[in-house]
Parts: sequence; C-alpha cells; structure tokens
Amino acid sequence: QEQLVQSGGGSVQAGGSLRLSCEASEFYSTYCLGWFRQAPGKEREEVATIDSDGTITYTDSSVKGRWTISKDNTKNTLFLQMNNLKPEETAMYYCAAGGVCYRDVNMYTHWGQGTQVTVSS
Repeated sequence: QEQLVQSGGGSVQAGGSLRLSCEASEFYSTYCLGWFRQAPGKEREEVATIDSDGTITYTDSSVKGRWTISKDNTKNTLFLQMNNLKPEETAMYYCAAGGVCYRDVNMYTHWGQGTQVTVSS
C-alpha cells in the first residue's frame, strides 16, 4: 500500500526546535523523499530532498545550517530536524516521494497528509 504518514509538528516559539517524521511504506524504498512547505497565500516550495541511498540532494539555502533532512532506511522513515525556527517559517509541511529528486515540486505525485508548524515570535 502506498502511504506517506506524517507526524510531528505543532507550535513553538521562535528559536525553538521541532522534528517532523514521515513514515513511508515499503513501496517508496527506492524513491527520492523530500520535505516541502506551503505558507498561507504562497506556493508550495521545496525544503530538502534525500535520495534513496541517503544522499541529500537539496537543502534550501534559507534553512541550511539549521535544519537537517535524514532517513532511517530500516524503518522507512523520513525526518526533518528543524532548529532555530523563525516565525516566517510558519506553514503546512508535507513530505513527498518522487521517482527521482525533482527540482520541480509539481513533479511529485505522492504526498503525505501535511502537518502544521506554527512559530510564534
């Protein structure tokens, strides 16, 4: 069964940390996995992607040094550790799977249910 089930997220003050998880079914074991976010009134954007072999293929410059994408292949679980969060990073966060690590968000057709991250100042 093709499933991407997200957990984590919530509300935190600026400077705080959160970790997002995305449990992927075995079907996605050879897929590129990634994190994306969509703020109100804005387009969905790519945050970070990691290939099936664990190679991090993209990290947005705005989060480099603060956030880390990783995956546990034994549990088919994708993570996003978010440190030093900023209010402008308030958004709905999604995990997604793609046949390759596309740079075009519209090429991803498998999506998690989304989880809200709210950062207060």
